[in-house]
Amino acid sequence: MIELGLARISRLLKHVEFSWRAVHVAGTNGKGSICAYASTLLKASNISTGRFTSPHTIDRWDCIAINDKVVTESLFKDIEDRVKRRDEKENIQASEFELLTATAFEIFNHEKVEVGVVEVGMGGRLDATNVLQDPLVTVVSKIGLDHQEFLGNTIEAIAREKAGILKPGVPCVVDSTNGESVKAVVKTVAGDVGASPLRFIDLDLLENYKKKELSASHYLNDVQLVNYECAKQAVVLALAQLGKSLNSSAQDHALLRSSPLPGRLQRLSIEPLTGREQYILLDGAHNPQSAALLRERVDEDRLNWPHSPQSARLDSAGFSSQPVTWVLAARDGKDVSKMLSYLIKPGDTVVTTAFGPVDGMPWVKTMSPQVLLSTAAQNRLLDGQSNSRESVLEALQLATALANGGPLVVAGSLYLVGDIMRALRDVKNRTSPEA
Repeated sequence: MIELGLARISRLLKHVEFSWRAVHVAGTNGKGSICAYASTLLKASNISTGRFTSPHTIDRWDCIAINDKVVTESLFKDIEDRVKRRDEKENIQASEFELLTATAFEIFNHEKVEVGVVEVGMGGRLDATNVLQDPLVTVVSKIGLDHQEFLGNTIEAIAREKAGILKPGVPCVVDSTNGESVKAVVKTVAGDVGASPLRFIDLDLLENYKKKELSASHYLNDVQLVNYECAKQAVVLALAQLGKSLNSSAQDHALLRSSPLPGRLQRLSIEPLTGREQYILLDGAHNPQSAALLRERVDEDRLNWPHSPQSARLDSAGFSSQPVTWVLAARDGKDVSKMLSYLIKPGDTVVTTAFGPVDGMPWVKTMSPQVLLSTAAQNRLLDGQSNSRESVLEALQLATALANGGPLVVAGSLYLVGDIMRALRDVKNRTSPEA
């Protein structure tokens, strides 16, 4: 169950002194990527760094990393047990996410990191991570409509909740591709709490990356470059307070070598599961804004999708394109209509499925594949072969057959991403010589 508020997490960490300072990141889309870039920049600057992002991908502990390496299961469970014993002893009744947040923060203490890069779980003002009262810098990424039942029904209301992480005298970096109404809300909140300086990233700087040909050679689109610039500006501000500066080699290292987070525009082979030789695109897009960006990326020529002559078509501009086969799952209770309207084009094929139980998040339930398929079919001309499968593996196998070597994209939920990554790991473990 999701229970926003700072009372329980404050009690849970009442006697814990943080030995590190934070880069605190809120937003709807891009905040995980910003955290990944920021932690890589800090590591390249010789700063011992922890990273806490959510949700986890494969195992509960993979949301916590030290110097870009996931913590061990044994360390995670040792600290988690300590936190849970405290919760029980003091009858705090903390939520699962509050226990996880406390575990991450105490692991940062245990590992003696200098900086912790922390992603907000939901919202900001009442999120458990907002127990951090003295961050080095805060970041507000791209804001869109999501979790309206908790954060409000307008983008301005959601922006106000996200901007709740701003602190007096603490600098804040803002994604300047946000709408004017969102930026106005952030400016108002910054003025009210005394957050300063407020830095909106300079979009002209994106051209510098393109001139270096860094973006084209590493498949970085404008959105990813914006996320990188947000991270870089945040790290520059954080390092200044630590008496250090960011050098150009560290910047290029982060831009060129930081691995994208799993399930974020990830090219992946599912050959061990389905026999498909071509890569698929795996993305956790689960709201209208991220869906629109994913569809744009799918349609870009530089993706270089393998050509399937049998399915080629001409788009409205007269250029050859191919229908996309989608494997989709979604969280139960979520309004997916608008998200699907961005993802799916007439003639696309959709295979819906159900993700499995989410470890540590028992309240998260999957939407019925049949309900999701019915919603996808409304007002869209789907290929007649669109279907649903309860099993993720069966959905991938069907989609592989239907795609016939053409574009295949998995989207709709990071929990679906996790199921696929686990299935691939299980196959690898069964077939490896050490197994």
